[in-house]
Amino acid sequence: MWIHPEEVLLAGPLWVSERANPFFILQRRRGHGRGGGLSGLLVGTLDVVLDSSARVAPYRILLQTADSQLFWSVACGSSRKEITEHWDWLEANLLQTVSIFDNDQDVTTFVKGKILGIIAEEKRLQQGEEPEEDCGKFREAELKMRRLFGMPEEEKLVNYYSCSFWKGRVPRQGWLYLSINHLCFYSFLLGKEVTLVVQWSEVTRLEKNATLVFPESVRVSTRHSEHFFSMFININDTFRLMEQLANIAMRQLLDNEAFAADRSLPKACKTLRNVSALKRDLDARAKNERYRTMFRLTQDERLDGHTDCTLWTPFAKMHVVGQLFISNNYVCFNSREEDLCQLIIPLREVSIVEKADSSSVLPCPVSISTKNKMNFLFANLRDRDFLVQRISDFLQRTPDSCWGDTSPLALIGHSASSSVPSPSSAGSDSAHRGRHFHPGLPTASQGLLQLYQQDAPEDLGPKAMKEKMKEEAWNIHFSEFGRGVCMYRTSRTRELVLNGIPECLRGELWLLFSGAQNEMATHPGYYGDLVETAMGVCSLATEEIERDLHRSMPEHRAFQNATGIAALRRVLTAYAHRNPGIGYCQAMNIVTSVLLLYCPEEEAFWLLVALCERMLPDYYNTRVVGALVDQGVFEDLTQGFLPLLYEHMQQLGVISTISLSWFLTLFLSVMPFDSAVLLVDCFFYEGIKLIFQVALAVLHDNMDALLSCSDEGEAMTILGRYLDNVVNKQTVAPPIPHLHALLTSGDTPPPEIDVFDLIKSSYERFGSLRSDIIEQMRFKQRLKVIQSLEDTAKRSVVRAMMTESAFSIEELEELYCLFKAQHMTSCYWGSSSSAAERHDPSLPYLEQYRIDPAQFLQLFTALAPWLCGGHTPSLAARLFRLLDQNQDGLVNFKEFITGLSGMCHGDMTEKLKLLYKLHLPPALCAEEAESALEATHFFTEDEPRTSFLSDLDISGQQEVTSGEEGKDEGADSEEKKDVQVKDYRYYLRMWAKEKEQRTETIKDLPRMNQEQFIELCKTLYNMFSEEREEQQLYHAIATVASLLLRIGEVGKKFNNGGGRKTEAAQAPPTAYQAPPTTVQAPPTTYLTPPTDTQSPPLVDPQTTPPADPEAPPPGPKAPPPVNLEAPPPVDPEAPPPDALCRALAEAQLEPAAAQTSDEEARDDGSVSSYSVVSAGSLACEDIADDMVLVGGGQQRPGSGLDADWSISFEQVLASLLTEPPLVDYFEKKTDVCDKMAACKAKRAVQRQISSASEQEITQHST
Repeated sequence: MWIHPEEVLLAGPLWVSERANPFFILQRRRGHGRGGGLSGLLVGTLDVVLDSSARVAPYRILLQTADSQLFWSVACGSSRKEITEHWDWLEANLLQTVSIFDNDQDVTTFVKGKILGIIAEEKRLQQGEEPEEDCGKFREAELKMRRLFGMPEEEKLVNYYSCSFWKGRVPRQGWLYLSINHLCFYSFLLGKEVTLVVQWSEVTRLEKNATLVFPESVRVSTRHSEHFFSMFININDTFRLMEQLANIAMRQLLDNEAFAADRSLPKACKTLRNVSALKRDLDARAKNERYRTMFRLTQDERLDGHTDCTLWTPFAKMHVVGQLFISNNYVCFNSREEDLCQLIIPLREVSIVEKADSSSVLPCPVSISTKNKMNFLFANLRDRDFLVQRISDFLQRTPDSCWGDTSPLALIGHSASSSVPSPSSAGSDSAHRGRHFHPGLPTASQGLLQLYQQDAPEDLGPKAMKEKMKEEAWNIHFSEFGRGVCMYRTSRTRELVLNGIPECLRGELWLLFSGAQNEMATHPGYYGDLVETAMGVCSLATEEIERDLHRSMPEHRAFQNATGIAALRRVLTAYAHRNPGIGYCQAMNIVTSVLLLYCPEEEAFWLLVALCERMLPDYYNTRVVGALVDQGVFEDLTQGFLPLLYEHMQQLGVISTISLSWFLTLFLSVMPFDSAVLLVDCFFYEGIKLIFQVALAVLHDNMDALLSCSDEGEAMTILGRYLDNVVNKQTVAPPIPHLHALLTSGDTPPPEIDVFDLIKSSYERFGSLRSDIIEQMRFKQRLKVIQSLEDTAKRSVVRAMMTESAFSIEELEELYCLFKAQHMTSCYWGSSSSAAERHDPSLPYLEQYRIDPAQFLQLFTALAPWLCGGHTPSLAARLFRLLDQNQDGLVNFKEFITGLSGMCHGDMTEKLKLLYKLHLPPALCAEEAESALEATHFFTEDEPRTSFLSDLDISGQQEVTSGEEGKDEGADSEEKKDVQVKDYRYYLRMWAKEKEQRTETIKDLPRMNQEQFIELCKTLYNMFSEEREEQQLYHAIATVASLLLRIGEVGKKFNNGGGRKTEAAQAPPTAYQAPPTTVQAPPTTYLTPPTDTQSPPLVDPQTTPPADPEAPPPGPKAPPPVNLEAPPPVDPEAPPPDALCRALAEAQLEPAAAQTSDEEARDDGSVSSYSVVSAGSLACEDIADDMVLVGGGQQRPGSGLDADWSISFEQVLASLLTEPPLVDYFEKKTDVCDKMAACKAKRAVQRQISSASEQEITQHST
């Protein structure tokens, strides 16, 4: 490419001049191409270590003048072809012009101006394209990565680092390239080249460690290897990026969603050096995730910026130092000291933002007022004007609230109706009549517990008074710290939560602390619309919901009637409709039941959304990945805090058994309800940290008893009885019997444990746990869990396919990995259809991953034994259509293995059946016909023919003889008589008959017409092009083709009928003409011998068909019979005549054959007398894709393809059995191990070849 002219002081030391003229020099980098010797090795090593641009552009053109010692670089190139084009342009357009200049300075000025003009013109032409955000140095590194590792343009580089890769005990200094889907390393030191490519989706472990052998190193582990990298300039930054990319890969494995760059990311004010747009995107994603987690915000919230400031706290009468965060919908504050103060201000609540008067005590203050009359004062802001402007911009984009100045808390439970004002209650009732959810429902405005306790007499006991005291404490807190979303959250708030939330405030505070209130306030009416849409829709999720409805807290009276069950059904069904990826999972019903006890329906729904999508991510998907990840985190925490107990319980295998139910139901299923609900209070405030603390406290309290256990059952019993006796002595509600406690209680139950004491001890012993530490541990476990699930899926697929294919276990495992890799490639670099659309987790494992035709072609080319050169894509497309049973344009693993197993391990009959089907519809599509008219006529033929209702099961399409037709007619008449008396049993029998799988036989296959037969011959011809016995196979093809053509001619005479007359006698072929002629599409016909009930013989033995007086004289008669058991030997010295083409032409243009008796027609063996055996092999140019057989020099009736010609599969099989070379070829078993090894060793994408004219070898000697 042309570059801005740059001065070059030394033109010779590291470059070799290849061309020169008085003004320009074309140079090549030493060490690039052939030779180079020691100097080339040294230069190559320097280029790699110093990250020289010469690795990307090893060619350049310099401008030189006679009187100057300076050179000017004007062009560079990555290949000889590119640089030669620039050199030729300079010689053709500038060389003569600059030669007339007298002053060398004028030459330099002119050439530089010309080059700059060319560059400016190129930029002008590229104005319509998206401008490059990355700097030139980074784009150079990205190009280098693609050249070194063969990556396509879709693979985007995120960043690259200088480091050492430890190969054995020797460090190799080089460059680590981190792209979206791959980790790549390249090193070249003194001729030793090291190249490493690791897919992020294959990483099973990623950790940073420091040992004596590997100081400050990063270990990357896969299933089969470990790699160590060290000597980073900034190892923490590198490791954080590696964690992000590995997380993205795990999400791809989990959800099959490709990485999508954030197009809404604001452009950088200036191009950052060596920082790509993708790196900025990933950094922004990480900041957004931390911001959303810190303040429990929705997934679409994006952080705009943050700054240091102070917040005036009126309750403490002091300024608190912290950070101010601004996003598109919120202004948030978090104190530098943990738990001192946290604040969330939704912009929908903001009424005024103004700059207050600045003073020495309060510099640069900003005041924010809300609609509920609260005022917040921030100070010590560095760029106050910009901050106020940004908040004002976001306020302008915030939609007006539908409730005006009314507090959102006053509308909790009524948001579904707030957007539609109702003029009267009567009108409202009529408007909502028939709706599944409307404000008139009891559960729309209050929780089930409040609904069933409203008529109970007031309790004035000590427990009730203590509950009143709790309520009063919260009311005092609200008056001092505020109420609602804008409440100051301090350590005092945590103390109140740990002491228990009063029942009357529980729903409100759950909604507040979880962040669900923000989502509900911004989506008014969403739940009601979702219920209307979801109700009545049947799916797998709704079936599971109906099955579990009456298992949800059956001991509680709120769910012993239709009101509670209906509310639970509506919430679960609405969420399953909102998030089909999760749908419904067991344990969701238990959690939702508790939410409905304290919250109205809509609030319970949004709390469920917060739980499933933010607070417990991936817990309730089909494979409960999140719960398994936290189970692994819990094991690591147990190992760290309780090492002795961990070793003992690992031997028993208890931890993995107990923790899953604890986490999935938040202890609700293993602990008395009144106690577990207090843990739910703390969970909504603290998050998952609280669940880990309590679980560790439970193990600690039972450590001595667990250490003395000898088996898993004893340990489970100890823990179960302990949890059954965790009680809440302060509850005012009547006790709810705990079914598990009733079933496991013994004669002497253990002493009761106060749940408040359990929570307090968990904070005292394990309160040092931090959320960021838990997230790091989650990442480590997520890699392990997802890869373990992938291995389990692979084993399940292999077990399922063992009985349906002839491949071994090892072969099936390798094939599954290759098939899955093709599917994942679409996640990386796109495809005709979204990878997420092709992955259905509800299907069995062997049907989950599916590939499209382009990916199928790659696997077919790499693994299939039937390779036909240029005909391979056509054959692969036919096999794809044959395997695609549901016609959705995708093939799953089961279908793929079915086809490949038939080609590799089937016997001769199975292979020929598959090959035969590949040349019949639907495998042979209309576009592959020799003309559009033929294809159209073929698919719209009125004559009876076999229909293809299925690709692989054509068993229902059988040939029907005349005798069978008579029976069918009789059956039809009887059926018409009985049509009035059919009952449901008849239809059940018919349905069972349709569902019954029938074994396909060779008689079930339809007949093949002449056009399809020609396509079969083309395939067979191309199939043997690389075989050792190529000549014998070609000779066998010619023999079989001639025989089959004659068989078809004989069958045509029987099928035409006695009354049909030939229109004209056909002349022998004189030449083959290239221009195709239009012919009629041949219908499928059947060769059926005459029976006693049929018409007289097809051909009168005493007469011959009249000849056309204007037709040419008839051609030669059929040759004498040939013994098929002993075909003549092949003469290797004989020239290869076009035997097959001549046989095709003779069979097509032959005159009417002699009379044939009924006995000859009945005997299939008699048609062997029409076989023609060629004396040589088949020429390579005999069968062309556009060849049409015609006779003479002009088209006449009867020329071209014969519409009445057809053969059956039995005839094809019998004919092929007469040729030993063909029998040996199709009986040969194919070992796919070598093909799989080659395919695995080959990179997922081919190296980009710069040009066909590249003359030198560009790789270094190793």
